Amino acid sequence: MNRHNMFEGSINRALLSLAIPIVLAQILQSAYQLTDAFWVGRLGAVQVAAVSISNPVTFLVIALGAGLAMAGATLSAQYMGAGNKKMVNHVAAQTMLMVVVIAIVLGLTGYTLSSHFLRLLGVEDEVYHDALDYMHVSFIGVIFVFTYAMFQSIMRGIGQVKIPLIIVFGTVILNFGLDPLFIFGLGSFEGLGVKGAALATLVTQAIAAIIGLGIFFRGKHGIHLTLTSFKPDFSYIKRAFFLGAPGSVELSARALGLMIMSFLVASFGTVTIASYGVGSTILQIVTIPAMGLSMAVSTLVGQNIGAKNIERASKITILGTIWGWVALTILGVFAYILAPLCVAFFIPDDPQVIEHGAQFVRTMCLTWGFIGVQLCVVSAFRASGNMLNTMLISLFSQWVVQFPLAYILSKHTQLEASGIWWSFAITNIIVALFSIAWFARGSWKNKNLTEDDKKIAKITGEAYIEIDEHRT
Repeated sequence: MNRHNMFEGSINRALLSLAIPIVLAQILQSAYQLTDAFWVGRLGAVQVAAVSISNPVTFLVIALGAGLAMAGATLSAQYMGAGNKKMVNHVAAQTMLMVVVIAIVLGLTGYTLSSHFLRLLGVEDEVYHDALDYMHVSFIGVIFVFTYAMFQSIMRGIGQVKIPLIIVFGTVILNFGLDPLFIFGLGSFEGLGVKGAALATLVTQAIAAIIGLGIFFRGKHGIHLTLTSFKPDFSYIKRAFFLGAPGSVELSARALGLMIMSFLVASFGTVTIASYGVGSTILQIVTIPAMGLSMAVSTLVGQNIGAKNIERASKITILGTIWGWVALTILGVFAYILAPLCVAFFIPDDPQVIEHGAQFVRTMCLTWGFIGVQLCVVSAFRASGNMLNTMLISLFSQWVVQFPLAYILSKHTQLEASGIWWSFAITNIIVALFSIAWFARGSWKNKNLTEDDKKIAKITGEAYIEIDEHRT
């Protein structure tokens, strides 16, 4: 994407030129989970429950180290906007180095503690073995997930969105072929069941990560790294820590909230767990357009702030929130009409799961537009360096609104499991309105990470002062 489109001209055209490749890449990326869910659903509700109960745990471990990756993406976008390509390369190398080290530590920790996580969650014995196998393979693959995610984020930060799309397209096709082979087997090769689904994903993500590193070393697409680029720069690590720590807390809080929600869901039995898993998968799929749009917003906002074009950054965010609301509202209407068919796609032979899963989808889908609003506002905060804002919104969403609502409605009203479904709908609306109110204050415009590196070390303290003023 050329600089003219980034900083001048039609915002709608700029958003489209970035969002379309990102959305396509996200759709293909989600095809990993979609393919897994499709084939695992053919094994039965127990296996679907095993995957459903495992995902929040693996997400929690990944989230612990993801804040530094977010810091790298934010800094690369702002330095690109400021025209400082040397710092873009430096940020890419140092962040990649940190991400790999963190991935190794977290992957080993998650692998070791997998059985304890599952016992803590209180999963049923029939689900435990498959869930443990799935988690073990997933934690081994964490290093590849981190590496490719960092490659994708950095490329997106500098406006290069087509290369990741091509890579994901190839690996998804490969995963589509490996999944049934590893799950069900072929000829003398016996299938591995749920473990096979995780293994197929690990193989394809490893290939994607290796290709991404190769592109960085070749240096033909905006970033050029060498082996010497990875010499540790502890001053950068310190700055990135202050910027990225709230992002890690944000994602970890969200992941921990999902784990706590899994406790609650698991208390209603296997059918509810499977229904929750299918409904959550559908939610992930339909929010892809808004996720892609929010990433385009983040890139454009970050680069325009780096170029000191603050008002254009604000207009980009506003247009993005409007598009996000419209797109997800339309998808929500279709989901309401087609809910049973959507659930049956994943588990075709279980009427109970189809009934309960469709109820989950129909309860929350008409509020999906508010998710689009929240995603775009949060992406603007993150792109501007206001990581603490995104952290507090996540904490508010999970711990102040959704989980208390889910617990009260499911355990202390006649709604029972349906109370969990209603907590999603109510939370979507409340958090979107909260995010809009905070964005309207305009204090997020005052950050520019490229003007003075000392500001990075002060971001957390400044943001806390900002929150105190907001409360008073």
